[in-house]
Amino acid sequence: MGAHPLVVDVTSAEHRVDRGTRRVLRGGVINMAGAVVSAALNLALIVAIARAFSQETAGLLFSATSVFLIMTAVANLGAPDGLVYFIARLRVFGRPGGVPALLRLAMGPAVVTASLVSVLLLVFADPLADALGPEEAAAYLRILALFLPFAVLTDTALAATRAHHDMSATVLVDRVGRPLAQLALVGMIALTGSVGLLALAWAGPYLPAAVLAWFWVGRLVRRSVPESVAVPPDDEGPVTPARFWAFSLPRALGGVAQMGVQRGGVVMVALLGGLSGAAVFTAATRIMVVGQFGTQAVLYAAQPRFVELLASEDRSGVRSLYQAGTAWLVCLNWPLYLSALVFAPEVMRLFGDAYATGAVVLATVCLGQLTGAVLGMGDLVLTMTGRTGLNLLNNLLSLLANVGVCLLLVPSHGAVGAAVALVIAVLVRKTLPLWQLRSLVALHPVSRPVLVAVGCALVWFGGLPLAVEAMSGGGLPALGISIAAGVLGHLASLWWLRDHLSLRSWR
Repeated sequence: MGAHPLVVDVTSAEHRVDRGTRRVLRGGVINMAGAVVSAALNLALIVAIARAFSQETAGLLFSATSVFLIMTAVANLGAPDGLVYFIARLRVFGRPGGVPALLRLAMGPAVVTASLVSVLLLVFADPLADALGPEEAAAYLRILALFLPFAVLTDTALAATRAHHDMSATVLVDRVGRPLAQLALVGMIALTGSVGLLALAWAGPYLPAAVLAWFWVGRLVRRSVPESVAVPPDDEGPVTPARFWAFSLPRALGGVAQMGVQRGGVVMVALLGGLSGAAVFTAATRIMVVGQFGTQAVLYAAQPRFVELLASEDRSGVRSLYQAGTAWLVCLNWPLYLSALVFAPEVMRLFGDAYATGAVVLATVCLGQLTGAVLGMGDLVLTMTGRTGLNLLNNLLSLLANVGVCLLLVPSHGAVGAAVALVIAVLVRKTLPLWQLRSLVALHPVSRPVLVAVGCALVWFGGLPLAVEAMSGGGLPALGISIAAGVLGHLASLWWLRDHLSLRSWR
């Protein structure tokens, strides 16, 4: 029903938009604090694996965990997105009492499907292992399969907490607690040399994470109060299974396609170029994953607010939040990608000398992510309008582009070909929603907040690092000096220009 007009009692649209944007920014700040810690922990995890184990072992683990994450996206059936969408609507229409029934409706099929996928992964571990190569692959896949249901439970429960505008659960459980446990366990494996338990160290923390996440969402549901006083349309009705899954299933397929783009390249390089190439590709694209934590910090906070604005038919509010959110994405992500682009060889040496060949892969990925950040979160807005069919189409086209370019370029260019495929896929997924939304709400990335954010990032993380590198000849000391000076200058500029970036909304 998200695509249909709704009637809401509005007393002061300007005050409501400002208050909602302020809440989104607060949630984004909480998420960002966790994202910074999580990015450091995940990067440390990859560095630890790359330095402590051979490229073949690292490539095997990265490939197996990529299969695990793709299967998790298949098994959750889009329930996390469906819960955010419908819980936000129940609360905005003053009906939080329907949330427990909605959780039961979502979790039953998701848990059953996750269990079935887990069994299938156990059964077909040997054929998949034969494709990957090493004998240990089957053991890795079987261990990962046992924890797949817990990963689905964690994702679903944390989505329900975000629908209540509680970002702390996602930060503490998924952004900090789980990767910290993974890093500690991998460190123990590295010290003992028990390579066969590496998959267990990576997947094991999903079990306590699932328990904590469901405890957290239960506490929130018991304390939930109506979000606002709003008048639902005559055809709003209860959230039936047919209605819930009509929204969620297309989003699930879209999520699978999106995860296939993010992680499929690792598997494709492993199959077409070997495990060593997969290890290099994974290390080089970790900078993208680090940036995604910043992106998710904004998206997770903005998602329920977009639902509320669209339910209220507040197109001006949607446009304002989109432009402000895009500026925040640039403020968060451009410093990272510009620094990595300028110092690509130095960054890749962090993983070990054998990974230095990934500098070109890293530079390619950074250029694509810089462009993707400027295009904003049109795909999220499209989903929150209820047009999950279009979102599915976009993600499938993105996946097809990724697979097609991988098949064309990976055999001859290895990880570099996979990086080009990844960039093309991201651009397809980012540009199509802006065109598809033109009749509902005209979204365009060119706005004063975005231009200000781009200018600040270019000065402090483009011009300054190039000048330092030219004077010092590059190296890790130059990287450290550039980042330290750039962060200070960038923060000062953002504070000085906060009115132009909608940053005064956080009070």
